Amino acid sequence: MPEENQKTELKNQHLDPHDPFVLDAHRLARRPGSMLKVVRTVPAPADLGLEVIGVPEGADVELNLKLEAVVEGVLVSGTARAPLAGECVRCLDPLTDEVEVDFAELFVAPGSAQETDGDDETRWLQDDLIDLEPVVRDAVVLTLPLQPLCEEDCPGLCAQCGAVLRDDPDHDHSEVDPRWAALEGLVSKDEQPGD
Repeated sequence: MPEENQKTELKNQHLDPHDPFVLDAHRLARRPGSMLKVVRTVPAPADLGLEVIGVPEGADVELNLKLEAVVEGVLVSGTARAPLAGECVRCLDPLTDEVEVDFAELFVAPGSAQETDGDDETRWLQDDLIDLEPVVRDAVVLTLPLQPLCEEDCPGLCAQCGAVLRDDPDHDHSEVDPRWAALEGLVSKDEQPGD
């Protein structure tokens, strides 16, 4: 019974029609086969990303969408494009990029045959309104790299002093173990190991 209450809560949640991520599907008039194209730029919500990389809050997210009325509700498909900002996980330098993701999501209409089969992952039409933010969030976050790099072969930082190894490729902290220091004098510079 608690699961049924949770579904009812989700369906009864009221959406703000003025929210930039909320789409009005009223013009489709629930006629299967009718279609509506929507192109809009919306500000990115907070926390659209991972700890080390994401879309900056308020950055422009470009949405290019197609809304199609189907028997079960409305199928929303399209792309979202947004700038990314973060830091390299090896050298901690800031990095910027862009993400473009494709997505498709069915929003089930109340009273449809699929309503009885709906699970926790089902997206619902609410008074002909569609909340696209969770769909865009899922699509963007799932495409982000878990360990973003400024360059594929970024050498990172020195583990001992924190120096950026890309800036000093010959960086070295080789120290001879004091227990072996006496032996170092036995080998002349011309007879280094490996020669």
